[in-house]
Amino acid sequence: MEWTPTHILEALRNVIEPDLKKDIVELGLVKDLTVEDKNVRLEVQVSNPALHSRRRMQEAVVFHIQRALGRDAQVEVTVTGMPADRSPEHRKILPGVKNIVAVASGKGGVGKSTVTANLATAMARRGYKVGVVDADIYGPSMPIMFDLVQERPGTIDVEGQNYIKPLENYGVKILSIGFFADAMQAVVWRGPMASKALTQMFKDTWWDELDYLFIDLPPGTGDIHLTLVQNVPLTGALVVTTPQEVALADARKAVGMFRMDSVKVPVLGMIENMSWFTPAELPHNKYYIFGRDGGSRLASQIGVPLLGQIPLIQSIRESGDVGRPAVLQENTSGSEAFDALAVQFEERIKWRNENLEPTKVVKMQQ
Repeated sequence: MEWTPTHILEALRNVIEPDLKKDIVELGLVKDLTVEDKNVRLEVQVSNPALHSRRRMQEAVVFHIQRALGRDAQVEVTVTGMPADRSPEHRKILPGVKNIVAVASGKGGVGKSTVTANLATAMARRGYKVGVVDADIYGPSMPIMFDLVQERPGTIDVEGQNYIKPLENYGVKILSIGFFADAMQAVVWRGPMASKALTQMFKDTWWDELDYLFIDLPPGTGDIHLTLVQNVPLTGALVVTTPQEVALADARKAVGMFRMDSVKVPVLGMIENMSWFTPAELPHNKYYIFGRDGGSRLASQIGVPLLGQIPLIQSIRESGDVGRPAVLQENTSGSEAFDALAVQFEERIKWRNENLEPTKVVKMQQ
């Protein structure tokens, strides 16, 4: 029988990259494969370039090729580290997540969590696999917004290791510090404790395969934000604001943080919440209570698109309070606004991934 590269690749599907938890063929880590009779030459990349890691990979590759071809097969395998643009740090933490998106605001009370919950639900309704990390450590609201206040996450065993298993509702996987704290008890933590809790939501949680993981950040620019960019390579950030100048001023600071030379996370766009008030009895009227087009002006100034304008309507607030995101209410102005946002967001993610380099984990001075 004449052996071909196809036979070799099939044998190598049994070799798992230990950090990335997938086989080396699926990950595209097999390079320069040649086969002449029973002489096989190839290069294999690994996420951990340490000598012991490369040696184990070399032994596994030789073993599986010889098991397929016979013990007399001559295998010459070179094991090298992944190039920098494949960033092993982020693959170890969230290897199955395609897009990691932070949702930020400089100021509290602008509806950032409401926007996150509805955008995540809208993307799940569009057929995507979606998750939400409630990183607002001191004021977690996702348990309420997804009707999971009384629920507690379980655990799942994956290859002999226990992980936290996120809760799920409306097609969205959710993890929040609110699931682990009494609803009547304030979370009083210093920065390092809060940062550790956030890190566990990534490292100790089994998110499995996701198209989008949204991270609902606390207001401002503090320890949680730095912990995030130091541990996770964000696909980009969304900044939520209201049209009023006091909120816009803080939104500018949030944009500035992501654009720092030491951070360099792409700002995908602005989302203007509470853009106008429309009373139920006057559905065609718009009252610009917080000012008009402030989010649009800021988006233009910083050179990013305004992805959506969300009206200030009672049904959106009521939906959040009862744990059923407003986007689920068909044919309402609220659902239409969030559906339109989802369309623009989807296009923006596509543009970002086609035109910009992958974001790397931030290395900061302590």
